[in-house]
Amino acid sequence: MNTPRRKATAKPVDLEKSLAELETIVEQLESGELPLDTSLKEFERGVRLSRECQGALKDAEQRVQVLMGGELKDFATDDPETDGDPEANPEDDDLR
Repeated sequence: MNTPRRKATAKPVDLEKSLAELETIVEQLESGELPLDTSLKEFERGVRLSRECQGALKDAEQRVQVLMGGELKDFATDDPETDGDPEANPEDDDLR
């Protein structure tokens, strides 16, 4: 049985361009001003773009995992006051 496979020669996704196009599509759909047929075509295009972006992000994550020796880690900071917690900011203590 033949199953469809992704083309090995598929061109790389320009993530920023695809995300910008996806945002435009969402804005158009949310406006409610497009005819139904056009809305459906734009929705289908948006779904394809979303899947392409998700695939590109997953590929990038896999490449990072390979470079990091198979495991993703939090980036360490040089600031001992934060104990490696990127959310901690001692200057914000006055605001709490």
